[in-house]
Amino acid sequence: MTPNFGLIIVGDEILSGKRADKHMPKVIELLSARGLALAYADYVGDDPDRITATLQRAFASSDIVFSCGGIGATPDDHTRQCAARALARNLVLHPGAEALIRERMQDVAREQGVAYEPDRPDNVHRLNMGMFPEGAALIPNPYNKIPGFSCEGIHGGAVHFVPGFPVMAWPMIEWVLDNRYAAWFNRSPHTEQSVVVYGAMEAALTPLMERIEKTHPGIRVFSLPSVDHPQYGRHIELGVKGPASGVPAAWKDLQAGLHEFGASLGPELVRNL
Repeated sequence: MTPNFGLIIVGDEILSGKRADKHMPKVIELLSARGLALAYADYVGDDPDRITATLQRAFASSDIVFSCGGIGATPDDHTRQCAARALARNLVLHPGAEALIRERMQDVAREQGVAYEPDRPDNVHRLNMGMFPEGAALIPNPYNKIPGFSCEGIHGGAVHFVPGFPVMAWPMIEWVLDNRYAAWFNRSPHTEQSVVVYGAMEAALTPLMERIEKTHPGIRVFSLPSVDHPQYGRHIELGVKGPASGVPAAWKDLQAGLHEFGASLGPELVRNL
């Protein structure tokens, strides 16, 4: 079966509203382009205990999880250390990461027209960005060479750690998808079909929704009510979603049920997931 894909967003700046999260819509887009879907997203501030607990859940699952943010080397960056705690592993300097970080520091020195000083305190400190849990694999960073890392879970899943900066994180996530999970692309295409139901109440339609899900295993019914839509007014977008092979029969059944109910129907919508 296609694994569940999850997302963890780390940072006080997201929860305080200082910055708006851009990762979730982008990850949904990247997954959708490959016939995959996001199963869930967790937001957590810069609290080490909460980050560790969140990562422990991820590592204990069979899910493929992307974690964005907190892998730098400033005092408010805790994700690398929390990943090591969650896995009960030592935090060690990855030799490949060290080489890339040193290469980056040399690039910067050349750009600035100064000599590269490997033992300068700030350069030594930068190597902390390559301190990963033992056994971690590198994720290349095409923006500035400072890598992210991946750690395997205990039930076949994995957590992939990337920076919080979208310009770095998004190509790194794409690299992980294309290099590690291409076998899952478009294996079980999903779709959804829905219709606008004018003036309906969800409670009245609930028995029909329950019957559709019971009659069509693997299909989920969704209901999105609106009370002040500028075009449709009070309405419900009612539909079914799931494997493309199973949606048509469930959709036909839903349509029949709505006609029996005497519902006033508006536009129909189809979306490939």
